[in-house]
Amino acid sequence: MIETIENIDWEVFHFLRPELLWLIAPLVVILIVGLLSIKDDAKWKSAIAPHLRPYMIQKGSESFRRWSQVFLFVILSIGVLGLAGPTWKKIEMPDKILETPLVIALDLSQSMLTKDIQPNRLERAKFKINDFLDANPRSRIGFIAYAGTAHTIIPLTRDYNIIKSHISGIGPHIMPFRGSDLESALVLNDSMTKSIEAPGTLLLITDDFSERNFQLMRNFVLNGNTKLEIMAMNTPGGGKVPNFNGRGNLKDTDAETRLNIDVINKLRAIENINVNDLTLDNSDMVLLANKISADLEFREKQELNKEDWQDEGLLLVVPLAIGMLLWFRKGWVVYFFVMGFMITSCSQVNEGTFDEAKEMTADDWWYTKSYQGQKKYDNGDYAEAAKLYEDPMHKGVAYYKSGNYTQAINEFSKDTTAQGAYNLGLAYYENGDYLSAERAFEKAEELDSNFEAATNNKNRVSQILQETSEANLDDATEVMPEERAQNMENDSSEDFSGGGQEATEEDMKKERLEEETETDIRKAEELEELPEDFEGGPNDPSQKFLMRKIDDDPALFIKRKFRHQVKKNKMNPKSNLKKW
Repeated sequence: MIETIENIDWEVFHFLRPELLWLIAPLVVILIVGLLSIKDDAKWKSAIAPHLRPYMIQKGSESFRRWSQVFLFVILSIGVLGLAGPTWKKIEMPDKILETPLVIALDLSQSMLTKDIQPNRLERAKFKINDFLDANPRSRIGFIAYAGTAHTIIPLTRDYNIIKSHISGIGPHIMPFRGSDLESALVLNDSMTKSIEAPGTLLLITDDFSERNFQLMRNFVLNGNTKLEIMAMNTPGGGKVPNFNGRGNLKDTDAETRLNIDVINKLRAIENINVNDLTLDNSDMVLLANKISADLEFREKQELNKEDWQDEGLLLVVPLAIGMLLWFRKGWVVYFFVMGFMITSCSQVNEGTFDEAKEMTADDWWYTKSYQGQKKYDNGDYAEAAKLYEDPMHKGVAYYKSGNYTQAINEFSKDTTAQGAYNLGLAYYENGDYLSAERAFEKAEELDSNFEAATNNKNRVSQILQETSEANLDDATEVMPEERAQNMENDSSEDFSGGGQEATEEDMKKERLEEETETDIRKAEELEELPEDFEGGPNDPSQKFLMRKIDDDPALFIKRKFRHQVKKNKMNPKSNLKKW
Protein backbone atom coordinates (compact mmCIF):
# COMPACT_ATOMS: atom_id res chain seq x y z
CA MET A 1 0.00 0.00 0.00
CA ILE A 2 2.88 2.36 0.81
CA GLU A 3 4.37 1.66 -2.62
CA THR A 4 1.02 2.48 -4.21
CA ILE A 5 0.85 5.82 -2.41
CA GLU A 6 4.38 6.65 -3.52
CA ASN A 7 3.43 6.01 -7.16
CA ILE A 8 0.45 8.36 -7.15
CA ASP A 9 0.47 10.69 -10.15
CA TRP A 10 -0.66 13.90 -8.45
CA GLU A 11 -0.98 15.73 -11.77
CA VAL A 12 -3.97 13.62 -12.81
CA PHE A 13 -5.24 12.82 -9.31
CA HIS A 14 -8.96 13.52 -8.95
CA PHE A 15 -12.16 12.08 -7.51
CA LEU A 16 -14.72 10.17 -9.56
CA ARG A 17 -17.55 11.41 -7.34
CA PRO A 18 -16.33 14.78 -6.03
CA GLU A 19 -19.83 15.83 -4.98
CA LEU A 20 -19.60 13.36 -2.07
CA LEU A 21 -16.79 15.45 -0.54
CA TRP A 22 -19.52 17.79 0.71
CA LEU A 23 -20.21 15.14 3.36
CA ILE A 24 -17.11 16.40 5.16
CA ALA A 25 -18.96 19.65 5.95
CA PRO A 26 -21.46 18.05 8.39
CA LEU A 27 -18.56 16.10 9.91
CA VAL A 28 -16.80 19.39 10.67
CA VAL A 29 -19.98 20.68 12.32
CA ILE A 30 -20.19 17.51 14.42
CA LEU A 31 -16.54 17.91 15.46
CA ILE A 32 -17.05 21.52 16.54
CA VAL A 33 -20.20 20.65 18.50
CA GLY A 34 -18.36 17.77 20.17
CA LEU A 35 -15.42 19.93 21.23
CA LEU A 36 -17.72 22.63 22.61
CA SER A 37 -19.69 20.06 24.58
CA ILE A 38 -16.52 19.09 26.44
CA LYS A 39 -16.19 22.62 27.81
CA ASP A 40 -19.84 22.60 28.87
CA ASP A 41 -19.23 19.37 30.78
CA ALA A 42 -16.45 21.03 32.81
CA LYS A 43 -18.84 23.69 34.20
CA TRP A 44 -21.22 21.38 36.05
CA LYS A 45 -18.32 19.49 37.69
CA SER A 46 -17.73 22.50 39.97
CA ALA A 47 -21.15 21.93 41.50
CA ILE A 48 -19.95 18.62 43.02
CA ALA A 49 -18.05 18.61 46.30
CA PRO A 50 -14.31 18.07 45.72
CA HIS A 51 -14.15 14.99 47.97
CA LEU A 52 -17.02 13.33 46.00
CA ARG A 53 -15.78 14.04 42.49
CA PRO A 54 -13.48 10.95 42.25
CA TYR A 55 -16.50 8.74 42.95
CA MET A 56 -19.03 10.60 40.79
CA ILE A 57 -16.99 11.31 37.65
CA GLN A 58 -15.13 8.77 35.52
CA LYS A 59 -11.41 9.37 35.34
CA GLY A 60 -10.03 10.85 32.15
CA SER A 61 -8.64 14.04 30.89
CA GLU A 62 -10.34 16.62 28.73
CA SER A 63 -7.47 16.43 26.25
CA PHE A 64 -8.07 12.70 25.73
CA ARG A 65 -11.73 13.36 25.00
CA ARG A 66 -10.83 16.09 22.54
CA TRP A 67 -8.41 13.77 20.73
CA SER A 68 -11.05 11.05 20.59
CA GLN A 69 -13.40 13.48 18.87
CA VAL A 70 -10.70 14.39 16.36
CA PHE A 71 -9.92 10.70 15.84
CA LEU A 72 -13.58 9.99 15.06
CA PHE A 73 -13.59 12.89 12.60
CA VAL A 74 -10.52 11.46 10.84
CA ILE A 75 -12.07 7.97 10.58
CA LEU A 76 -15.30 9.29 9.08
CA SER A 77 -13.36 11.58 6.73
CA ILE A 78 -11.41 8.58 5.43
CA GLY A 79 -14.73 6.88 4.70
CA VAL A 80 -15.95 9.95 2.80
CA LEU A 81 -12.74 10.07 0.76
CA GLY A 82 -13.21 6.41 -0.14
CA LEU A 83 -16.79 7.06 -1.25
CA ALA A 84 -15.64 9.98 -3.40
CA GLY A 85 -13.54 7.56 -5.46
CA PRO A 86 -9.94 8.78 -5.56
CA THR A 87 -8.18 7.85 -8.80
CA TRP A 88 -4.99 8.63 -10.65
CA LYS A 89 -4.66 5.93 -13.33
CA LYS A 90 -6.73 4.44 -16.11
CA ILE A 91 -7.59 0.82 -16.77
CA GLU A 92 -8.29 -0.86 -20.11
CA MET A 93 -11.99 -1.70 -20.32
CA PRO A 94 -12.62 -5.17 -21.80
CA ASP A 95 -14.73 -5.43 -24.93
CA LYS A 96 -18.30 -6.56 -24.44
CA ILE A 97 -18.94 -9.78 -26.39
CA LEU A 98 -22.48 -10.15 -27.77
CA GLU A 99 -24.09 -12.81 -29.97
CA THR A 100 -25.62 -11.59 -33.22
CA PRO A 101 -29.13 -12.85 -34.13
CA LEU A 102 -30.48 -13.68 -37.58
CA VAL A 103 -34.04 -13.42 -38.90
CA ILE A 104 -35.30 -15.10 -42.08
CA ALA A 105 -38.05 -13.12 -43.84
CA LEU A 106 -39.87 -15.11 -46.55
CA ASP A 107 -42.10 -13.45 -49.15
CA LEU A 108 -45.36 -15.44 -49.46
CA SER A 109 -47.02 -13.35 -52.15
CA GLN A 110 -48.74 -15.04 -55.11
CA SER A 111 -45.85 -14.19 -57.45
CA MET A 112 -43.62 -16.59 -55.49
CA LEU A 113 -45.49 -19.44 -57.22
CA THR A 114 -44.09 -18.37 -60.61
CA LYS A 115 -42.20 -21.22 -62.31
CA ASP A 116 -39.32 -19.40 -63.97
CA ILE A 117 -37.27 -21.16 -61.26
CA GLN A 118 -38.12 -24.85 -60.98
CA PRO A 119 -40.24 -26.22 -59.43
CA ASN A 120 -41.30 -22.67 -58.52
CA ARG A 121 -39.81 -19.73 -56.68
CA LEU A 122 -41.34 -20.60 -53.32
CA GLU A 123 -40.33 -24.26 -53.36
CA ARG A 124 -36.77 -23.32 -54.33
CA ALA A 125 -36.73 -20.80 -51.47
CA LYS A 126 -37.76 -23.57 -49.06
CA PHE A 127 -34.94 -25.77 -50.35
CA LYS A 128 -32.48 -22.92 -49.79
CA ILE A 129 -33.70 -22.32 -46.23
CA ASN A 130 -33.26 -26.01 -45.42
CA ASP A 131 -29.77 -25.96 -46.95
CA PHE A 132 -28.92 -22.91 -44.87
CA LEU A 133 -30.09 -24.54 -41.63
CA ASP A 134 -28.27 -27.78 -42.49
CA ALA A 135 -25.05 -25.77 -42.87
CA ASN A 136 -25.42 -24.78 -39.17
CA PRO A 137 -24.81 -21.01 -38.98
CA ARG A 138 -24.75 -21.43 -35.13
CA SER A 139 -26.75 -18.23 -34.63
CA ARG A 140 -30.15 -17.89 -33.00
CA ILE A 141 -32.62 -17.72 -35.88
CA GLY A 142 -36.13 -16.36 -36.14
CA PHE A 143 -38.55 -17.02 -39.00
CA ILE A 144 -41.16 -14.58 -40.29
CA ALA A 145 -43.43 -14.58 -43.34
CA TYR A 146 -45.13 -11.67 -45.03
CA ALA A 147 -47.69 -10.96 -47.72
CA GLY A 148 -50.31 -8.26 -47.10
CA THR A 149 -49.20 -8.35 -43.44
CA ALA A 150 -46.14 -9.76 -41.67
CA HIS A 151 -46.28 -12.46 -38.99
CA THR A 152 -43.84 -14.39 -36.79
CA ILE A 153 -43.74 -18.11 -37.52
CA ILE A 154 -40.92 -18.98 -35.10
CA PRO A 155 -39.26 -16.53 -32.65
CA LEU A 156 -35.49 -16.58 -32.16
CA THR A 157 -34.35 -20.12 -31.40
CA ARG A 158 -31.35 -22.43 -31.66
CA ASP A 159 -33.49 -25.46 -32.45
CA TYR A 160 -33.38 -25.48 -36.24
CA ASN A 161 -35.58 -28.58 -36.42
CA ILE A 162 -38.53 -26.50 -35.21
CA ILE A 163 -38.04 -24.12 -38.13
CA LYS A 164 -37.70 -26.99 -40.61
CA SER A 165 -40.94 -28.56 -39.42
CA HIS A 166 -42.84 -25.38 -40.30
CA ILE A 167 -41.36 -24.85 -43.77
CA SER A 168 -42.91 -27.57 -45.91
CA GLY A 169 -46.59 -26.59 -45.75
CA ILE A 170 -46.40 -22.81 -45.87
CA GLY A 171 -47.53 -20.86 -48.91
CA PRO A 172 -49.66 -17.88 -49.95
CA HIS A 173 -52.78 -19.77 -48.81
CA ILE A 174 -51.84 -19.42 -45.10
CA MET A 175 -51.60 -15.63 -45.19
CA PRO A 176 -54.62 -13.58 -44.02
CA PHE A 177 -54.22 -10.97 -46.78
CA ARG A 178 -52.84 -10.90 -50.31
CA GLY A 179 -49.97 -8.61 -51.22
CA SER A 180 -46.26 -8.08 -50.59
CA ASP A 181 -45.71 -5.55 -47.79
CA LEU A 182 -41.95 -5.50 -47.24
CA GLU A 183 -42.20 -2.56 -44.84
CA SER A 184 -44.26 -4.58 -42.36
CA ALA A 185 -41.64 -7.35 -42.47
CA LEU A 186 -38.84 -4.90 -41.69
CA VAL A 187 -40.81 -3.47 -38.77
CA LEU A 188 -41.49 -6.97 -37.43
CA ASN A 189 -37.78 -7.79 -37.67
CA ASP A 190 -36.94 -4.73 -35.57
CA SER A 191 -39.50 -5.65 -32.91
CA MET A 192 -38.17 -9.22 -32.74
CA THR A 193 -34.57 -8.10 -32.17
CA LYS A 194 -35.09 -4.84 -30.24
CA SER A 195 -34.08 -6.40 -26.90
CA ILE A 196 -30.73 -7.58 -28.33
CA GLU A 197 -27.84 -5.12 -28.20
CA ALA A 198 -25.73 -6.79 -30.89
CA PRO A 199 -26.31 -5.87 -34.54
CA GLY A 200 -28.31 -8.55 -36.32
CA THR A 201 -28.73 -9.90 -39.83
CA LEU A 202 -31.91 -10.12 -41.91
CA LEU A 203 -32.01 -12.81 -44.61
CA LEU A 204 -34.63 -11.49 -47.04
CA ILE A 205 -36.00 -14.00 -49.58
CA THR A 206 -38.21 -12.24 -52.12
CA ASP A 207 -38.89 -11.63 -55.81
CA ASP A 208 -40.08 -8.02 -55.48
CA PHE A 209 -37.35 -5.49 -56.28
CA SER A 210 -39.36 -2.40 -57.11
CA GLU A 211 -38.04 1.12 -56.61
CA ARG A 212 -40.24 1.44 -53.53
CA ASN A 213 -38.72 -1.66 -51.98
CA PHE A 214 -35.24 -0.43 -52.88
CA GLN A 215 -35.81 2.71 -50.81
CA LEU A 216 -37.17 0.62 -47.93
CA MET A 217 -34.10 -1.66 -47.93
CA ARG A 218 -31.73 1.28 -48.24
CA ASN A 219 -33.29 3.21 -45.35
CA PHE A 220 -33.53 0.04 -43.26
CA VAL A 221 -29.76 -0.48 -43.43
CA LEU A 222 -28.69 3.16 -43.21
CA ASN A 223 -30.94 3.97 -40.23
CA GLY A 224 -30.32 0.79 -38.23
CA ASN A 225 -27.60 -1.61 -37.19
CA THR A 226 -28.82 -4.67 -39.12
CA LYS A 227 -27.06 -6.23 -42.09
CA LEU A 228 -29.20 -7.30 -45.02
CA GLU A 229 -28.59 -10.56 -46.90
CA ILE A 230 -30.81 -10.86 -49.99
CA MET A 231 -31.83 -13.95 -51.94
CA ALA A 232 -33.43 -12.88 -55.25
CA MET A 233 -35.94 -15.59 -56.18
CA ASN A 234 -36.64 -14.54 -59.78
CA THR A 235 -34.85 -14.41 -63.12
CA PRO A 236 -34.28 -11.65 -65.70
CA GLY A 237 -36.68 -13.49 -68.00
CA GLY A 238 -39.49 -13.58 -65.45
CA GLY A 239 -42.58 -15.72 -65.78
CA LYS A 240 -46.34 -15.88 -65.55
CA VAL A 241 -47.93 -15.54 -62.10
CA PRO A 242 -50.48 -18.34 -61.45
CA ASN A 243 -54.06 -17.28 -60.87
CA PHE A 244 -55.43 -17.38 -57.33
CA ASN A 245 -57.86 -20.15 -58.25
CA GLY A 246 -55.13 -22.30 -59.79
CA ARG A 247 -56.58 -22.02 -63.32
CA GLY A 248 -54.36 -20.21 -65.75
CA ASN A 249 -52.26 -17.14 -65.03
CA LEU A 250 -52.84 -13.55 -64.03
CA LYS A 251 -52.81 -11.16 -66.98
CA ASP A 252 -50.05 -8.63 -67.71
CA THR A 253 -47.81 -9.63 -64.81
CA ASP A 254 -44.88 -11.30 -66.57
CA ALA A 255 -42.98 -8.03 -67.06
CA GLU A 256 -43.25 -7.02 -63.40
CA THR A 257 -42.08 -10.41 -62.15
CA ARG A 258 -38.73 -10.13 -63.89
CA LEU A 259 -35.57 -9.52 -61.90
CA ASN A 260 -34.85 -5.77 -61.83
CA ILE A 261 -31.13 -5.74 -62.59
CA ASP A 262 -30.82 -1.97 -62.03
CA VAL A 263 -32.18 -2.25 -58.48
CA ILE A 264 -29.95 -5.25 -57.77
CA ASN A 265 -26.86 -3.32 -58.87
CA LYS A 266 -27.82 -0.34 -56.70
CA LEU A 267 -28.31 -2.65 -53.72
CA ARG A 268 -24.88 -4.21 -54.23
CA ALA A 269 -23.32 -0.74 -53.99
CA ILE A 270 -24.71 -0.10 -50.50
CA GLU A 271 -22.62 -1.05 -47.48
CA ASN A 272 -24.06 -3.82 -45.26
CA ILE A 273 -26.27 -5.10 -48.11
CA ASN A 274 -25.23 -8.29 -49.87
CA VAL A 275 -27.13 -9.86 -52.76
CA ASN A 276 -26.40 -13.59 -52.89
CA ASP A 277 -26.25 -15.42 -56.21
CA LEU A 278 -28.37 -18.57 -56.44
CA THR A 279 -26.62 -21.83 -57.29
CA LEU A 280 -28.00 -25.20 -58.36
CA ASP A 281 -26.39 -26.88 -55.35
CA ASN A 282 -26.15 -25.82 -51.71
CA SER A 283 -22.81 -24.04 -52.02
CA ASP A 284 -24.43 -20.59 -51.84
CA MET A 285 -26.11 -21.42 -48.54
CA VAL A 286 -22.99 -23.05 -47.10
CA LEU A 287 -21.03 -19.90 -47.93
CA LEU A 288 -23.67 -17.70 -46.30
CA ALA A 289 -23.86 -19.93 -43.19
CA ASN A 290 -20.07 -19.80 -42.79
CA LYS A 291 -20.20 -16.02 -43.08
CA ILE A 292 -22.87 -15.78 -40.38
CA SER A 293 -20.96 -18.20 -38.16
CA ALA A 294 -17.72 -16.23 -38.55
CA ASP A 295 -19.47 -13.02 -37.47
CA LEU A 296 -21.40 -14.70 -34.65
CA GLU A 297 -19.60 -12.82 -31.88
CA PHE A 298 -19.78 -9.04 -31.85
CA ARG A 299 -17.31 -7.13 -29.70
CA GLU A 300 -18.68 -3.83 -28.48
CA LYS A 301 -15.73 -1.44 -28.17
CA GLN A 302 -15.56 0.65 -25.01
CA GLU A 303 -14.78 4.32 -25.53
CA LEU A 304 -11.94 5.87 -23.55
CA ASN A 305 -13.61 8.31 -21.19
CA LYS A 306 -13.90 9.02 -17.47
CA GLU A 307 -15.53 5.66 -16.94
CA ASP A 308 -12.15 4.06 -17.57
CA TRP A 309 -10.52 5.59 -14.47
CA GLN A 310 -9.82 2.97 -11.81
CA ASP A 311 -11.53 3.63 -8.50
CA GLU A 312 -8.89 3.37 -5.74
CA GLY A 313 -11.34 3.92 -2.88
CA LEU A 314 -10.83 0.34 -1.70
CA LEU A 315 -7.29 1.25 -0.60
CA LEU A 316 -8.81 3.34 2.19
CA VAL A 317 -10.65 0.33 3.61
CA VAL A 318 -7.49 -0.79 5.45
CA PRO A 319 -6.89 2.42 7.46
CA LEU A 320 -10.64 2.73 7.99
CA ALA A 321 -10.82 -0.80 9.42
CA ILE A 322 -7.83 -0.18 11.70
CA GLY A 323 -9.39 3.04 12.97
CA MET A 324 -12.68 1.30 13.69
CA LEU A 325 -10.88 -1.43 15.65
CA LEU A 326 -9.10 1.17 17.77
CA TRP A 327 -12.42 2.90 18.32
CA PHE A 328 -13.95 -0.34 19.56
CA ARG A 329 -13.36 -0.15 23.28
CA LYS A 330 -15.40 0.31 26.43
CA GLY A 331 -17.19 3.65 26.58
CA TRP A 332 -16.70 4.47 22.93
CA VAL A 333 -19.33 4.60 20.20
CA VAL A 334 -18.91 2.16 17.33
CA TYR A 335 -20.22 3.18 13.93
CA PHE A 336 -20.25 -0.15 12.15
CA PHE A 337 -22.46 1.06 9.35
CA VAL A 338 -19.76 3.43 8.11
CA MET A 339 -17.36 0.62 7.18
CA GLY A 340 -20.11 -1.51 5.64
CA PHE A 341 -21.37 1.44 3.63
CA MET A 342 -17.83 2.19 2.50
CA ILE A 343 -16.94 -1.36 1.42
CA THR A 344 -20.20 -2.08 -0.37
CA SER A 345 -20.35 1.20 -2.26
CA CYS A 346 -16.76 1.09 -3.45
CA SER A 347 -16.97 -2.48 -4.62
CA GLN A 348 -20.16 -1.83 -6.56
CA VAL A 349 -18.76 1.21 -8.31
CA ASN A 350 -15.48 -0.52 -9.12
CA GLU A 351 -17.31 -3.25 -10.99
CA GLY A 352 -19.59 -0.96 -12.97
CA THR A 353 -19.29 2.27 -14.83
CA PHE A 354 -19.73 5.80 -13.62
CA ASP A 355 -23.19 6.08 -15.18
CA GLU A 356 -24.27 2.81 -13.57
CA ALA A 357 -23.08 4.08 -10.21
CA LYS A 358 -25.34 7.09 -10.54
CA GLU A 359 -28.31 4.79 -11.11
CA MET A 360 -27.58 2.62 -8.08
CA THR A 361 -30.19 2.53 -5.37
CA ALA A 362 -29.91 1.66 -1.70
CA ASP A 363 -30.92 -1.93 -2.54
CA ASP A 364 -27.91 -2.23 -4.85
CA TRP A 365 -25.60 -1.56 -1.89
CA TRP A 366 -26.91 -4.49 0.12
CA TYR A 367 -28.66 -6.95 -2.24
CA THR A 368 -27.73 -8.70 -5.46
CA LYS A 369 -29.84 -8.27 -8.59
CA SER A 370 -31.11 -11.83 -8.25
CA TYR A 371 -32.26 -11.19 -4.67
CA GLN A 372 -34.01 -7.98 -5.72
CA GLY A 373 -35.64 -9.87 -8.57
CA GLN A 374 -36.87 -12.55 -6.18
CA LYS A 375 -38.42 -9.88 -3.94
CA LYS A 376 -40.24 -8.39 -6.94
CA TYR A 377 -41.35 -11.89 -7.93
CA ASP A 378 -42.71 -12.63 -4.45
CA ASN A 379 -44.68 -9.37 -4.58
CA GLY A 380 -46.23 -10.32 -7.92
CA ASP A 381 -44.30 -7.74 -9.97
CA TYR A 382 -43.14 -10.29 -12.54
CA ALA A 383 -42.23 -7.83 -15.31
CA GLU A 384 -39.79 -5.94 -13.05
CA ALA A 385 -38.46 -9.23 -11.67
CA ALA A 386 -37.61 -10.37 -15.19
CA LYS A 387 -35.52 -7.23 -15.72
CA LEU A 388 -33.57 -7.82 -12.50
CA TYR A 389 -32.94 -11.55 -12.80
CA GLU A 390 -29.65 -12.51 -14.43
CA ASP A 391 -30.22 -16.26 -14.80
CA PRO A 392 -32.09 -17.19 -18.03
CA MET A 393 -34.27 -19.73 -16.20
CA HIS A 394 -35.44 -17.19 -13.62
CA LYS A 395 -35.92 -14.51 -16.30
CA GLY A 396 -37.97 -16.92 -18.37
CA VAL A 397 -40.17 -17.85 -15.42
CA ALA A 398 -40.80 -14.17 -14.62
CA TYR A 399 -41.60 -13.32 -18.24
CA TYR A 400 -43.93 -16.33 -18.37
CA LYS A 401 -45.80 -15.23 -15.26
CA SER A 402 -46.09 -11.68 -16.62
CA GLY A 403 -47.69 -12.99 -19.82
CA ASN A 404 -44.77 -12.03 -22.07
CA TYR A 405 -44.48 -15.46 -23.68
CA THR A 406 -42.27 -14.32 -26.57
CA GLN A 407 -39.54 -13.15 -24.18
CA ALA A 408 -40.06 -16.28 -22.10
CA ILE A 409 -39.39 -18.37 -25.21
CA ASN A 410 -36.20 -16.41 -25.88
CA GLU A 411 -34.92 -17.00 -22.34
CA PHE A 412 -35.92 -20.67 -22.11
CA SER A 413 -34.21 -21.30 -25.47
CA LYS A 414 -30.89 -20.53 -23.77
CA ASP A 415 -31.36 -23.43 -21.34
CA THR A 416 -30.20 -26.76 -22.80
CA THR A 417 -31.43 -28.91 -19.90
CA ALA A 418 -34.54 -31.10 -19.86
CA GLN A 419 -36.24 -28.65 -17.51
CA GLY A 420 -35.43 -25.81 -19.89
CA ALA A 421 -36.95 -27.69 -22.84
CA TYR A 422 -40.04 -28.46 -20.73
CA ASN A 423 -40.47 -24.80 -19.76
CA LEU A 424 -39.97 -23.84 -23.40
CA GLY A 425 -42.82 -26.15 -24.33
CA LEU A 426 -45.13 -24.46 -21.83
CA ALA A 427 -44.21 -21.04 -23.21
CA TYR A 428 -44.85 -22.18 -26.78
CA TYR A 429 -48.20 -23.60 -25.68
CA GLU A 430 -49.33 -20.35 -24.07
CA ASN A 431 -48.13 -18.47 -27.16
CA GLY A 432 -50.45 -20.58 -29.33
CA ASP A 433 -47.70 -22.52 -31.12
CA TYR A 434 -48.83 -26.05 -30.27
CA LEU A 435 -46.58 -27.82 -32.76
CA SER A 436 -43.46 -26.18 -31.34
CA ALA A 437 -44.72 -26.98 -27.84
CA GLU A 438 -45.04 -30.64 -28.77
CA ARG A 439 -41.49 -30.72 -30.14
CA ALA A 440 -40.13 -28.98 -27.04
CA PHE A 441 -41.78 -31.58 -24.80
CA GLU A 442 -40.29 -34.30 -27.01
CA LYS A 443 -36.88 -32.68 -26.55
CA ALA A 444 -37.35 -32.76 -22.77
CA GLU A 445 -38.21 -36.47 -23.03
CA GLU A 446 -35.04 -37.14 -25.02
CA LEU A 447 -32.90 -35.40 -22.40
CA ASP A 448 -34.65 -37.09 -19.46
CA SER A 449 -36.52 -40.32 -20.17
CA ASN A 450 -38.07 -40.23 -16.66
CA PHE A 451 -39.60 -36.78 -17.10
CA GLU A 452 -43.26 -37.80 -16.68
CA ALA A 453 -44.59 -34.24 -16.80
CA ALA A 454 -43.06 -33.73 -20.26
CA THR A 455 -44.56 -37.01 -21.48
CA ASN A 456 -48.03 -36.20 -20.16
CA ASN A 457 -48.06 -32.69 -21.55
CA LYS A 458 -46.75 -33.83 -24.93
CA ASN A 459 -49.61 -36.32 -25.15
CA ARG A 460 -52.12 -33.61 -24.26
CA VAL A 461 -50.74 -31.23 -26.89
CA SER A 462 -50.83 -34.05 -29.45
CA GLN A 463 -54.47 -34.61 -28.55
CA ILE A 464 -55.27 -30.93 -29.12
CA LEU A 465 -53.48 -31.02 -32.48
CA GLN A 466 -55.40 -34.15 -33.46
CA GLU A 467 -58.75 -32.69 -32.38
CA THR A 468 -58.13 -29.54 -34.39
CA SER A 469 -57.15 -31.62 -37.43
CA GLU A 470 -60.35 -33.66 -37.08
CA ALA A 471 -62.42 -30.48 -36.95
CA ASN A 472 -60.81 -29.32 -40.17
CA LEU A 473 -61.28 -32.68 -41.91
CA ASP A 474 -65.01 -32.80 -41.09
CA ASP A 475 -65.66 -30.03 -43.63
CA ALA A 476 -63.18 -31.24 -46.28
CA THR A 477 -63.73 -33.56 -49.23
CA GLU A 478 -61.44 -36.45 -50.07
CA VAL A 479 -58.79 -35.69 -52.70
CA MET A 480 -55.79 -37.53 -54.01
CA PRO A 481 -52.45 -36.66 -52.31
CA GLU A 482 -51.18 -34.94 -55.47
CA GLU A 483 -54.39 -32.90 -55.78
CA ARG A 484 -54.24 -31.98 -52.09
CA ALA A 485 -50.73 -30.56 -52.50
CA GLN A 486 -51.82 -28.59 -55.56
CA ASN A 487 -54.88 -27.22 -53.78
CA MET A 488 -52.73 -26.07 -50.88
CA GLU A 489 -50.78 -23.89 -53.31
CA ASN A 490 -53.70 -22.62 -55.37
CA ASP A 491 -56.54 -22.36 -52.87
CA SER A 492 -59.04 -20.07 -54.51
CA SER A 493 -61.83 -20.31 -51.98
CA GLU A 494 -59.74 -18.76 -49.22
CA ASP A 495 -61.27 -15.78 -47.46
CA PHE A 496 -58.40 -13.28 -47.52
CA SER A 497 -60.33 -10.68 -45.57
CA GLY A 498 -59.08 -12.20 -42.32
CA GLY A 499 -62.19 -13.83 -40.94
CA GLY A 500 -65.45 -15.59 -41.74
CA GLN A 501 -67.95 -17.42 -39.59
CA GLU A 502 -65.99 -20.69 -39.84
CA ALA A 503 -62.75 -19.08 -38.72
CA THR A 504 -64.52 -17.37 -35.85
CA GLU A 505 -65.90 -20.64 -34.56
CA GLU A 506 -62.50 -22.29 -34.74
CA ASP A 507 -60.89 -19.39 -32.89
CA MET A 508 -63.54 -19.62 -30.20
CA LYS A 509 -62.89 -23.33 -29.88
CA LYS A 510 -59.17 -22.69 -29.45
CA GLU A 511 -59.88 -20.01 -26.84
CA ARG A 512 -62.08 -22.44 -24.90
CA LEU A 513 -59.32 -25.03 -24.97
CA GLU A 514 -56.82 -22.46 -23.74
CA GLU A 515 -59.10 -21.25 -20.96
CA GLU A 516 -59.45 -24.82 -19.68
CA THR A 517 -55.68 -25.12 -19.32
CA GLU A 518 -54.05 -22.96 -16.64
CA THR A 519 -50.45 -23.27 -15.56
CA ASP A 520 -48.57 -22.30 -12.44
CA ILE A 521 -44.84 -21.80 -11.97
CA ARG A 522 -42.64 -23.01 -9.13
CA LYS A 523 -41.00 -19.98 -7.62
CA ALA A 524 -37.35 -19.38 -8.68
CA GLU A 525 -36.76 -23.02 -9.60
CA GLU A 526 -38.95 -24.60 -12.28
CA LEU A 527 -42.35 -24.44 -13.95
CA GLU A 528 -44.97 -26.77 -12.58
CA GLU A 529 -46.70 -29.45 -14.59
CA LEU A 530 -49.86 -28.37 -16.34
CA PRO A 531 -53.15 -29.18 -14.54
CA GLU A 532 -54.53 -32.69 -14.40
CA ASP A 533 -56.90 -32.15 -17.33
CA PHE A 534 -53.81 -31.48 -19.43
CA GLU A 535 -52.59 -35.03 -18.84
CA GLY A 536 -55.65 -36.92 -20.03
CA GLY A 537 -55.63 -39.78 -22.47
CA PRO A 538 -51.96 -40.81 -22.91
CA ASN A 539 -52.80 -44.53 -22.68
CA ASP A 540 -56.01 -44.58 -24.71
CA PRO A 541 -55.41 -46.98 -27.69
CA SER A 542 -58.15 -45.40 -29.81
CA GLN A 543 -56.57 -41.97 -29.48
CA LYS A 544 -53.16 -43.33 -30.43
CA PHE A 545 -54.75 -44.93 -33.51
CA LEU A 546 -56.34 -41.64 -34.55
CA MET A 547 -53.06 -39.81 -34.05
CA ARG A 548 -51.34 -42.27 -36.39
CA LYS A 549 -54.15 -42.01 -38.92
CA ILE A 550 -54.35 -38.22 -39.21
CA ASP A 551 -51.22 -36.29 -40.19
CA ASP A 552 -50.53 -33.03 -38.38
CA ASP A 553 -50.58 -30.12 -40.81
CA PRO A 554 -48.34 -27.28 -39.53
CA ALA A 555 -49.71 -24.95 -42.21
CA LEU A 556 -53.21 -25.25 -40.76
CA PHE A 557 -52.12 -24.09 -37.32
CA ILE A 558 -49.92 -21.32 -38.70
CA LYS A 559 -52.85 -20.09 -40.77
CA ARG A 560 -55.16 -19.97 -37.76
CA LYS A 561 -52.45 -18.40 -35.64
CA PHE A 562 -52.07 -15.59 -38.20
CA ARG A 563 -55.82 -15.01 -38.32
CA HIS A 564 -55.93 -14.83 -34.56
CA GLN A 565 -53.14 -12.22 -34.61
CA VAL A 566 -55.03 -10.19 -37.22
CA LYS A 567 -58.15 -10.09 -35.07
CA LYS A 568 -56.32 -9.51 -31.82
CA ASN A 569 -54.09 -6.70 -33.12
CA LYS A 570 -56.67 -5.35 -35.61
CA MET A 571 -54.19 -5.60 -38.47
CA ASN A 572 -55.13 -4.33 -41.93
CA PRO A 573 -53.08 -4.36 -45.14
CA LYS A 574 -52.11 -1.20 -46.97
CA SER A 575 -54.53 -0.33 -49.75
CA ASN A 576 -51.84 0.65 -52.28
CA LEU A 577 -50.13 -2.77 -52.41
CA LYS A 578 -50.21 -5.07 -55.41
CA LYS A 579 -52.30 -8.14 -54.67
CA TRP A 580 -49.90 -10.70 -56.12
